[in-house]
Amino acid sequence: METPKRNKEDANSLSTLDEDEEFDFAKLPIRQPRSLNIERQRSCDDKSLCEMNHLTINILSPRPSFKNPDSTKATDHLDTTRSGLGTPHSLNSSDLSIEAWDALRRSLVYFRGLPVGTIAALDHSEEALNYNQVFVRDFFPSALAFLMHKEPEIVKNFLMKTLRLQSWEKTIDRFKLGEGVMPASFKVLHDATRDSETLIADFGESAIGRVAPVDSGFWWIILLRAYTKSTGDTSLADMPESQRGMRLILSLCLSEGFDTFPTLLCADGCCMIDRRMGVYGYPIEIQALFFMALRCALTLLKQDDEGKEFVERIVKRLHALSYHMRSYFWLDFQQLNDIYRYKTEEYSHTAVNKFNVIPDSLPDWVFDFMPTRGGYFIGNVSPARMDFRWFCLGNCIAILSSLATPEQSTAIMDLIEARWEELVGEMPLKICYPAIEGHEWRIVTGCDPKNTRWSYHNGGSWPVLLWLFTAACIKTGRPQAAKRAVELAEARLLRDSWPEYCDGKLGRYIGKQSRKFQTWSIAGYLVAKMLLEDPTRLGMVSLEADKQMGPLIKRSASF
Repeated sequence: METPKRNKEDANSLSTLDEDEEFDFAKLPIRQPRSLNIERQRSCDDKSLCEMNHLTINILSPRPSFKNPDSTKATDHLDTTRSGLGTPHSLNSSDLSIEAWDALRRSLVYFRGLPVGTIAALDHSEEALNYNQVFVRDFFPSALAFLMHKEPEIVKNFLMKTLRLQSWEKTIDRFKLGEGVMPASFKVLHDATRDSETLIADFGESAIGRVAPVDSGFWWIILLRAYTKSTGDTSLADMPESQRGMRLILSLCLSEGFDTFPTLLCADGCCMIDRRMGVYGYPIEIQALFFMALRCALTLLKQDDEGKEFVERIVKRLHALSYHMRSYFWLDFQQLNDIYRYKTEEYSHTAVNKFNVIPDSLPDWVFDFMPTRGGYFIGNVSPARMDFRWFCLGNCIAILSSLATPEQSTAIMDLIEARWEELVGEMPLKICYPAIEGHEWRIVTGCDPKNTRWSYHNGGSWPVLLWLFTAACIKTGRPQAAKRAVELAEARLLRDSWPEYCDGKLGRYIGKQSRKFQTWSIAGYLVAKMLLEDPTRLGMVSLEADKQMGPLIKRSASF
């Protein structure tokens, strides 16, 4: 496929996709050309729509103005029946689920009559900024919800549109980004004069801080695998365009350079924590997503000449990455005590303190935080630096991807239950713990007023993490912990109008700049509920341990 040329006169320097240049992927046939040992998910129990007619659905916010696919005029609402289903009739456990589905459907974005994603938030009380765009990262829980509800076409459309945008030439301030970079987000522009629609993508050139998203490509590969696992349709992954897209992403990550670590070096603000928060270097979130994307790619790449080369590189990287993460990022009571007694300035291969970490750099809080039984992957490891903060997404993905060994997965859950008040509180779940404040906050965040202590990325509570926690709980055999967290969220989510995040040590307050009707808060709740209803759905986002990459670390007291 030839890469189209970019319009150099574009005043906003944004990547666009015009209707004349669009390949119609929607016409692709559904087929199963090869076996990937994929099992179809069990559908939910159906009930007739008439059984729900007595339920009153309250619309909690003004409906957004979107382009109606069936008309050239904008409408003041989004047709929730266009996908062929109204409010889902298989989820009738509570009115809250019905409200959530209605809100999720109102967030759908259409491109030439087809749903291609969901906007970040429907909050009309705040300035739109880029919350009215479709984010690759944000759409993931929405995609899972639609897949679990047997509506895969929405996900298919999204995957193909973002793949098409990946092929666009990406230039920021005269500097060309790598071919494999996936967009952070995109939006649909309607030209009433030409009666045409155009996709406009943001690769970081419009983002706060101008940071390209490292995680978008990983989420895309993981979602492609989830789509394939859910539907049994391998034709999408088998397309030459999809195979090339995966190889481009992997080329960026597997390239050889000066780094002596198998982990992926990246900038601050390149993941879910998309502002300066001291996660530069080798953040756990990126490493866990990197690991999972590599494993998903192994199941999706064809064994042709180009595919074989990448498979070999992936296998080698996975072995090195799993050893590095399990050995150096893992922290439990015994390992903490070992670091506390480290000697410094060690030389040669026999060094125990390989990163020359000064024991005096250990923060006081970690000694009280660490239970006797339990452990977790710390936030970052690099020369003379260990970030001991807890990061929820990275640890949950480590469990789901089997980056964490079974013993480590158990220890992570032990830690969460032992420190429930700190990590779960009154609104699940803390994005990181603890918050940084005072002089450290000024230095690390650059005095960012949005990231004050116990707010936003700095110790805020994010409802979207509920689905990740639920999935991790089910995989480790602790569904009761997930149910407890879901019940906490149910007491607040509708009352607080589905906030983006909550503030305070316990997550008691709606975030000071939190958007309401945040789509991934809505979708995260629905996915958590559906996982608890049918745990077999976990297969979409969970990978079993690879015995060839078995535990390479010594058992500790936590196990």
